[in-house]
Amino acid sequence: MAKKRFQHIPLFSTRATAVVSVALVLLILGIAALVGVATHTLSRTVRDNMGFVVIFNEGVTAGDIARVVDMLKADDAVSSTEYSSADDILARWQDMVGEDEDILRLAGVNPFTPELQVTVSERYSSNDSIMSLAAPVMLMPQVYDVKINNELIDSVNSTLRSVSLTLVGIAIALLVVSFVLISNTVRLAVYSRRFLINTMQLVGATAGFIRRPFLAESLVNGAVAGVFASVCVGLMLWLGHRLDSTVGTLVDWPECIIVMAGMIVTGMLICLVGALFACNRYLALSYDELYK
Repeated sequence: MAKKRFQHIPLFSTRATAVVSVALVLLILGIAALVGVATHTLSRTVRDNMGFVVIFNEGVTAGDIARVVDMLKADDAVSSTEYSSADDILARWQDMVGEDEDILRLAGVNPFTPELQVTVSERYSSNDSIMSLAAPVMLMPQVYDVKINNELIDSVNSTLRSVSLTLVGIAIALLVVSFVLISNTVRLAVYSRRFLINTMQLVGATAGFIRRPFLAESLVNGAVAGVFASVCVGLMLWLGHRLDSTVGTLVDWPECIIVMAGMIVTGMLICLVGALFACNRYLALSYDELYK
């Protein structure tokens, strides 16, 4: 009985180590993927709110404003327009500065003119695209000025580009590290049974027959590790939704489910490839080389 226990404990321990190692790596990859999803959602939200402000002349008529709005809405680059009358702008100004500075009482008249907030779609959120869209509006006689925050647009685009490149670099590095770690872990599991492989070769078993149980076990290990890591990621996202509602706007459950499914598939593929390389290595060794 003692001998039987001695044979099974190392095998179980090796398999458990492989599953835990794969799960930890997949958990890090899953977190990185969710951060990438959140960054993409945030960048899309920021880009969808870029645009410019059209300031109209004093005494502009409703017909003049309607012509400008119709011209802008006819362009595919414009996603939305929001008109603000002079009274609306005055009310916002008073809310910002407080009642201590009553500009209407000091100036005697409303110094503001109507404005039109123009928002462009995501693919036209670059500085050049916004400038080309605003150029014909500047030439219209009913328009006093067009405000474009060029520095803000360039800064946002540059920041989003840097964040995206950083996340891609981190993801590639994690994939390389995970493949090396998982491959070594699976190789350790195969190494513990190298004498069994040699014995199967001596009785005439083919290479494909010997590989089959190892590859099947590695697929199961990868699936178990992927499910475990996916459950951890799901719990983290659920907790994030409970603690802060903003998390739900950045990462929703359908996107999380896709990431979780990808984690399971990735774990299975990496374990399968690692087991294949490890099996091929020990299949090519002689009996004396098994002791090295």
